[in-house]
Amino acid sequence: MNEINFNKLFSENLNYYLKLRNKNQSELARAIGVSTATTTNWCSGKKNPRMDKVDKICDFLNIRRSDLITSDTNYEKTPSKGVRIPVLGRVVAGVPVEAIEDIIDYEEITPDLASQGEFFALQIKGDSMSPRMQDGDVVIIKQQSDIECGDIAVVLVNGHDATIKKVKKYEDGSLSLIPTNPTFQPLFFSMNEVVNEPVTIVGRVVELRAKF
Repeated sequence: MNEINFNKLFSENLNYYLKLRNKNQSELARAIGVSTATTTNWCSGKKNPRMDKVDKICDFLNIRRSDLITSDTNYEKTPSKGVRIPVLGRVVAGVPVEAIEDIIDYEEITPDLASQGEFFALQIKGDSMSPRMQDGDVVIIKQQSDIECGDIAVVLVNGHDATIKKVKKYEDGSLSLIPTNPTFQPLFFSMNEVVNEPVTIVGRVVELRAKF
């Protein structure tokens, strides 16, 4: 394949996966440390990146190198390749999820789910949510700062590692974190405690993947 045809192929694949992941050229440029003019050249088919940059693009988009440089992708029929998301051992206050280096594994979610927002996975620790969720299980989480009353969410309390609990919200701004294991007591936080502790919603649990 000559360079012109390769550039065209690469740009088609790159534009496809940027759209699939709800990302734009500016976000890509910031993530991999290049100018927006550079990513524009890639997306327009004028130029193609070195392989070290290709690998950085793959990490950013959670895809394989072959997804960008081969022509066997039928976009209309097979947008079903799994999207890799990191499984984190912990989530800490003040650190964006995408910046946390405590990655212990990867899981895959469907492109349809991935298109709905930003996702990560978290490993369950302890048995406060048993029997529904067991120690070592993995939950898929959609990043969001607010949830509906009754949702199971990842919550940070006072900047410590995240806890996973059912959240009950009250009209005055207070909330309770409720375990499913009856041997554990719910945790109640007044409105002032929610603000001052603080108690922060990190995301909503959308799927459980039990480990055997």
